[in-house]
Amino acid sequence: MRLAQKQIDAYNRDGFIVLEGLFSPAEVEAMRSELARIQQIDTDHLVREKSGGAAKTLYRVHDAASPTASPVFHDAVRSPRLLGPAQDLLQDEALYVYHTKCNLKTAIDGSVWAWHQDYGSWKRDGLPEARPTTALIMLDEPTEMNGCLYFIPGSHKEGSLEPRFDDATGYKFYVVPKDQLLEIMARSPKPVAITGKPGTVVLFDCNILHASGHNLSCHDRWAIYVVYNPVTNACAEVPSPRPEYVRSTNTAPLVKGSDDILASYRQAQEA
Repeated sequence: MRLAQKQIDAYNRDGFIVLEGLFSPAEVEAMRSELARIQQIDTDHLVREKSGGAAKTLYRVHDAASPTASPVFHDAVRSPRLLGPAQDLLQDEALYVYHTKCNLKTAIDGSVWAWHQDYGSWKRDGLPEARPTTALIMLDEPTEMNGCLYFIPGSHKEGSLEPRFDDATGYKFYVVPKDQLLEIMARSPKPVAITGKPGTVVLFDCNILHASGHNLSCHDRWAIYVVYNPVTNACAEVPSPRPEYVRSTNTAPLVKGSDDILASYRQAQEA
């Protein structure tokens, strides 16, 4: 799958595009089943809401060398329908996966992610430029009630803002300072709620301002994020780097696979 020029133009203008129905109900169900399985694994690749609580974030599900490896995610990140659009947006065929991250916003307990740019954290990993694009795969139907993502359209054009470290939430990371955020919001389009049906994919720039609220509903809201980065933009060495599951050192360019992402999954199920 390749993008039309009008889709590329919309991404460059707004900082994101939405691709509806990119994955089928059967594929979404397989992904959900794998995430349920992986939650039972004892590994530092899994972050919980509280000590011993519900899983909040799972990493590195695409990598066969990971304790959280999954054949369906391994094949999905290499599928033409996902990798092709990323190559179009980044204007580069040689991409690798910087990381995969699965956010599991559990009913009632799913917590806030404050306004931030992803590159605010990633530049501290030694990432030279704000070039990656992220593919959000919806595994449930995100709504404003269950803590969907919000974007400020066009905010990627602000460039890379200097963030502050936020240690007030369960997941510590770099956020945009409040005064600067309010000034940007005052002169920007209103934030957009990113909603859609399971199987929808949203590709977004690593400098777009985004956030999500509590899951106040009685239903979980699961999503996976696949970050594609050009091989030429691989991380430089930094002191005390974050773990491999956050900042991949496997920068070999992805080889495009098949759009049949369930073949290996079915074989694993039958084994």
